[in-house]
Amino acid sequence: MNRLIFHLLLFFSFVAVSACKQDSEQAREEFRQRRGPIEQSAEQTTTQQEDPERPTVVPPDNTQATPESETPAIPGDRVVGVKDGDTFELLRGGQTVTVRLYGIDTPEKNQAYGQRAKQFASDLAFGKNVRLIEHNKDRYGRTVGTIILPDGRNLNEEMVREGYAWHYTAYSKDKNLANLEADARRFKRGLWQDPNPIAPWDFRKQKPAPVDNSKAPIPAGATTRKVYLCDSSGSAVYHYSKNCSVLKRCKEQVLTVTEADAIRKHNRRADKTCSPK
Repeated sequence: MNRLIFHLLLFFSFVAVSACKQDSEQAREEFRQRRGPIEQSAEQTTTQQEDPERPTVVPPDNTQATPESETPAIPGDRVVGVKDGDTFELLRGGQTVTVRLYGIDTPEKNQAYGQRAKQFASDLAFGKNVRLIEHNKDRYGRTVGTIILPDGRNLNEEMVREGYAWHYTAYSKDKNLANLEADARRFKRGLWQDPNPIAPWDFRKQKPAPVDNSKAPIPAGATTRKVYLCDSSGSAVYHYSKNCSVLKRCKEQVLTVTEADAIRKHNRRADKTCSPK
């Protein structure tokens, strides 16, 4: 009996050991299977690092660049008026803005090259969308600024470069404008072809020669007809009615004279606002 029990115990021990050994081998095999892809990935990574000439696979980028032709345009300020070579009307947000170009001064419209300067500025900017760089406001409430043309050129500089404007040194110390004027002078561009050009600020100071009306023709009845005039150096007209709306704005003394004297002594002309019908 004892021998039989001994052999049974020995048999069950052998079976248990065999089962444990089989389970251990199966576990090691499963571990190797799981480890395989990891080692393979690590090996590929190591190979790429060791071989700098081996091309690196980059995931495709599905982002498409927008062609320049499809880039949305940013609307600027549209030039809708050219008063003269340095003063413009810009349409901004539905409102009209008067812009005086910074750092330059162009000839007056009744001055030599004044109309040419206006035409040159108009050819460059009128009807175009531009970029305005504001500097400040002048005493007339105008925006003083720099206008950048659609092609990137600086309009202020172009006016000086081509000889249609002076560098306005009283209000600007811009060395670039000074150099552009020096070049225009040297190559006699635009107004610098004139042997003695007059700067606009000097031209504006000139007083027109007095008009001699001592022999001017007078209308019939002018020697006895009474008229009224504002005794101001800024007034150039006389009025038939003392109640004329223009005359009421006079801040000086209102003189009553004959029409003949108003014409010949005071160098006045008849005001059309309140002229008799």
